[in-house]
Amino acid sequence: MKPAIRPIVLSLQKSIIVEIISEVAQAYAEKFSSDEDAVLNVISAENQSHPQANMLSGHVQGKFLELISWLIRPKLVLEIGTFMGYSALCLAKGLVPGGKLHTIDIDEQTGKQAASNFRRAGVEEKIILHLGNALDIIPTLPQPWDLVFIDADKAGYSEYYRMVLPRVRPGGLIIADNVLFHGEVLEQKIKGKNALAIQAFNETVKNDQSVEKVLLTVRDGLLLIRKK
Repeated sequence: MKPAIRPIVLSLQKSIIVEIISEVAQAYAEKFSSDEDAVLNVISAENQSHPQANMLSGHVQGKFLELISWLIRPKLVLEIGTFMGYSALCLAKGLVPGGKLHTIDIDEQTGKQAASNFRRAGVEEKIILHLGNALDIIPTLPQPWDLVFIDADKAGYSEYYRMVLPRVRPGGLIIADNVLFHGEVLEQKIKGKNALAIQAFNETVKNDQSVEKVLLTVRDGLLLIRKK
Protein backbone atom coordinates (compact mmCIF):
# COMPACT_ATOMS: atom_id res chain seq x y z
CA MET A 1 0.00 0.00 0.00
CA LYS A 2 1.35 3.42 -0.92
CA PRO A 3 1.87 5.83 2.01
CA ALA A 4 -0.70 8.56 2.30
CA ILE A 5 0.94 11.77 1.21
CA ARG A 6 -0.75 14.93 2.33
CA PRO A 7 -0.94 17.33 -0.63
CA ILE A 8 0.81 20.66 -0.49
CA VAL A 9 -1.89 23.27 -0.95
CA LEU A 10 -1.25 26.82 -2.07
CA SER A 11 -4.12 29.27 -1.99
CA LEU A 12 -3.15 32.76 -3.01
CA GLN A 13 -6.69 34.07 -2.67
CA LYS A 14 -7.31 32.94 0.90
CA SER A 15 -3.82 33.79 2.21
CA ILE A 16 -3.30 30.29 3.55
CA ILE A 17 0.15 29.63 4.95
CA VAL A 18 1.37 26.64 2.99
CA GLU A 19 3.09 23.54 4.17
CA ILE A 20 6.33 23.83 2.20
CA ILE A 21 7.55 20.29 2.84
CA SER A 22 5.19 17.47 3.74
CA GLU A 23 5.92 15.46 6.87
CA VAL A 24 6.26 12.32 4.72
CA ALA A 25 8.89 13.94 2.49
CA GLN A 26 10.76 15.29 5.53
CA ALA A 27 10.84 11.86 7.18
CA TYR A 28 12.06 10.32 3.92
CA ALA A 29 14.84 12.92 3.63
CA GLU A 30 15.96 12.22 7.19
CA LYS A 31 15.97 8.45 6.54
CA PHE A 32 18.38 8.83 3.64
CA SER A 33 20.62 11.45 5.26
CA SER A 34 23.57 10.67 7.54
CA ASP A 35 22.62 10.45 11.20
CA GLU A 36 23.07 13.32 13.61
CA ASP A 37 26.05 12.87 15.91
CA ALA A 38 25.34 12.05 19.56
CA VAL A 39 25.44 15.64 20.83
CA LEU A 40 23.22 16.99 18.05
CA ASN A 41 20.77 14.17 18.68
CA VAL A 42 20.56 15.11 22.36
CA ILE A 43 20.06 18.80 21.49
CA SER A 44 17.26 17.86 19.10
CA ALA A 45 15.55 15.78 21.78
CA GLU A 46 15.90 18.44 24.46
CA ASN A 47 14.64 21.13 22.08
CA GLN A 48 11.31 19.42 21.44
CA SER A 49 9.79 20.96 24.58
CA HIS A 50 11.06 24.47 23.79
CA PRO A 51 8.27 26.96 22.97
CA GLN A 52 10.21 27.98 19.85
CA ALA A 53 11.38 24.51 18.87
CA ASN A 54 10.89 25.30 15.17
CA MET A 55 13.88 27.66 15.32
CA LEU A 56 16.32 24.73 15.48
CA SER A 57 17.94 23.93 12.12
CA GLY A 58 17.30 20.23 12.61
CA HIS A 59 18.62 17.03 11.09
CA VAL A 60 18.50 17.56 7.31
CA GLN A 61 19.34 21.27 7.26
CA GLY A 62 22.06 20.72 9.84
CA LYS A 63 23.66 18.00 7.73
CA PHE A 64 23.45 20.28 4.69
CA LEU A 65 25.27 23.07 6.57
CA GLU A 66 27.87 20.58 7.76
CA LEU A 67 28.59 19.34 4.24
CA ILE A 68 28.82 22.88 2.87
CA SER A 69 31.36 23.69 5.58
CA TRP A 70 33.38 20.59 4.74
CA LEU A 71 33.39 21.59 1.06
CA ILE A 72 34.53 25.15 1.77
CA ARG A 73 36.95 24.29 4.61
CA PRO A 74 36.59 27.77 6.14
CA LYS A 75 39.05 29.49 8.43
CA LEU A 76 36.55 32.10 9.61
CA VAL A 77 32.79 31.52 9.93
CA LEU A 78 30.21 34.02 11.12
CA GLU A 79 26.79 32.98 12.34
CA ILE A 80 24.12 35.58 13.12
CA GLY A 81 21.55 33.90 15.37
CA THR A 82 22.82 31.15 17.67
CA PHE A 83 19.71 29.78 19.39
CA MET A 84 20.73 26.41 20.94
CA GLY A 85 23.99 26.19 19.02
CA TYR A 86 22.88 23.34 16.75
CA SER A 87 23.74 25.03 13.46
CA ALA A 88 27.00 26.41 14.86
CA LEU A 89 28.09 22.88 15.76
CA CYS A 90 27.27 21.74 12.23
CA LEU A 91 29.13 24.63 10.59
CA ALA A 92 32.16 24.20 12.85
CA LYS A 93 32.78 20.66 11.64
CA GLY A 94 34.43 21.84 8.41
CA LEU A 95 36.77 24.39 9.99
CA VAL A 96 40.43 24.06 9.05
CA PRO A 97 42.84 23.48 11.97
CA GLY A 98 43.01 26.70 13.93
CA GLY A 99 39.80 28.00 12.34
CA LYS A 100 37.18 29.85 14.38
CA LEU A 101 33.43 30.27 14.25
CA HIS A 102 31.97 33.46 15.72
CA THR A 103 28.29 33.24 16.57
CA ILE A 104 26.08 36.10 17.77
CA ASP A 105 22.83 36.01 19.71
CA ILE A 106 20.89 38.71 21.50
CA ASP A 107 19.17 36.39 23.99
CA GLU A 108 21.24 35.72 27.11
CA GLN A 109 19.27 32.66 28.21
CA THR A 110 19.55 30.74 24.94
CA GLY A 111 23.15 31.92 24.70
CA LYS A 112 23.93 30.18 27.99
CA GLN A 113 22.35 26.98 26.71
CA ALA A 114 24.31 27.20 23.48
CA ALA A 115 27.57 27.71 25.39
CA SER A 116 26.73 24.63 27.44
CA ASN A 117 26.16 22.66 24.24
CA PHE A 118 29.51 23.80 22.83
CA ARG A 119 31.24 22.52 25.98
CA ARG A 120 29.25 19.29 25.75
CA ALA A 121 30.55 18.80 22.22
CA GLY A 122 34.11 19.68 23.26
CA VAL A 123 34.45 22.52 20.72
CA GLU A 124 34.32 25.56 22.99
CA GLU A 125 37.80 26.55 21.76
CA LYS A 126 36.59 26.65 18.14
CA ILE A 127 33.33 28.51 18.69
CA ILE A 128 33.26 32.03 20.13
CA LEU A 129 29.86 33.18 21.38
CA HIS A 130 29.00 36.88 21.42
CA LEU A 131 25.91 38.17 23.22
CA GLY A 132 24.37 41.44 22.08
CA ASN A 133 23.25 43.34 19.00
CA ALA A 134 24.80 41.85 15.88
CA LEU A 135 25.03 45.24 14.16
CA ASP A 136 27.25 46.47 16.99
CA ILE A 137 29.33 43.29 17.25
CA ILE A 138 30.03 42.48 13.58
CA PRO A 139 32.37 45.47 12.97
CA THR A 140 34.54 44.37 15.92
CA LEU A 141 35.18 40.86 14.57
CA PRO A 142 38.08 39.58 12.45
CA GLN A 143 37.65 39.23 8.69
CA PRO A 144 37.40 38.31 5.83
CA TRP A 145 34.72 35.67 6.30
CA ASP A 146 34.77 32.45 4.31
CA LEU A 147 31.23 31.48 5.30
CA VAL A 148 28.34 33.41 6.86
CA PHE A 149 25.03 31.98 8.10
CA ILE A 150 22.17 34.43 8.72
CA ASP A 151 19.38 33.06 10.90
CA ALA A 152 18.32 35.86 13.22
CA ASP A 153 15.51 38.44 13.38
CA LYS A 154 13.95 38.64 9.93
CA ALA A 155 13.54 42.41 10.00
CA GLY A 156 17.33 42.69 10.20
CA TYR A 157 18.24 40.45 7.25
CA SER A 158 18.78 43.21 4.67
CA GLU A 159 20.95 45.24 7.04
CA TYR A 160 22.97 42.17 8.06
CA TYR A 161 23.53 41.39 4.39
CA ARG A 162 24.72 44.91 3.59
CA MET A 163 27.06 44.82 6.57
CA VAL A 164 28.63 41.39 6.05
CA LEU A 165 28.98 41.31 2.25
CA PRO A 166 32.01 43.67 2.14
CA ARG A 167 33.61 41.53 4.85
CA VAL A 168 33.22 38.23 2.94
CA ARG A 169 36.18 37.16 0.84
CA PRO A 170 35.73 36.87 -2.94
CA GLY A 171 34.36 33.39 -3.55
CA GLY A 172 33.00 33.23 -0.01
CA LEU A 173 29.48 32.08 0.76
CA ILE A 174 26.54 33.61 2.64
CA ILE A 175 23.61 31.36 3.56
CA ALA A 176 20.33 32.88 4.71
CA ASP A 177 17.67 30.76 6.42
CA ASN A 178 13.85 31.07 6.40
CA VAL A 179 13.72 32.82 3.03
CA LEU A 180 10.34 31.21 2.27
CA PHE A 181 9.07 32.24 5.71
CA HIS A 182 6.52 29.48 6.21
CA GLY A 183 5.15 30.09 2.73
CA GLU A 184 4.01 33.63 3.47
CA VAL A 185 6.23 35.09 0.74
CA LEU A 186 4.35 32.92 -1.80
CA GLU A 187 1.06 34.64 -1.18
CA GLN A 188 -0.34 37.09 -3.71
CA LYS A 189 -0.47 39.83 -1.10
CA ILE A 190 2.34 39.47 1.39
CA LYS A 191 1.39 40.59 4.88
CA GLY A 192 3.17 40.73 8.20
CA LYS A 193 6.35 42.52 9.20
CA ASN A 194 8.61 39.47 8.97
CA ALA A 195 7.30 38.19 5.66
CA LEU A 196 7.64 41.64 4.11
CA ALA A 197 11.19 41.92 5.47
CA ILE A 198 12.15 38.56 4.00
CA GLN A 199 10.61 39.50 0.64
CA ALA A 200 12.61 42.73 0.64
CA PHE A 201 15.78 40.81 1.49
CA ASN A 202 15.18 38.29 -1.30
CA GLU A 203 14.66 41.15 -3.76
CA THR A 204 17.85 42.85 -2.57
CA VAL A 205 19.91 39.72 -3.21
CA LYS A 206 18.18 39.06 -6.55
CA ASN A 207 19.14 42.52 -7.78
CA ASP A 208 22.73 42.38 -6.48
CA GLN A 209 24.96 41.70 -9.49
CA SER A 210 28.04 41.26 -7.30
CA VAL A 211 26.86 37.80 -6.20
CA GLU A 212 25.63 34.50 -7.62
CA LYS A 213 22.61 33.08 -5.84
CA VAL A 214 20.26 30.12 -5.68
CA LEU A 215 17.19 29.66 -3.47
CA LEU A 216 16.76 26.10 -2.23
CA THR A 217 13.50 24.64 -0.93
CA VAL A 218 15.20 22.98 2.04
CA ARG A 219 13.06 23.19 5.18
CA ASP A 220 11.85 26.83 5.29
CA GLY A 221 14.05 27.95 2.41
CA LEU A 222 17.80 28.54 2.19
CA LEU A 223 19.32 31.24 0.00
CA LEU A 224 22.91 30.49 -1.03
CA ILE A 225 24.86 33.58 -2.05
CA ARG A 226 28.41 33.41 -3.48
CA LYS A 227 30.41 36.62 -3.64
CA LYS A 228 32.03 37.04 -7.04
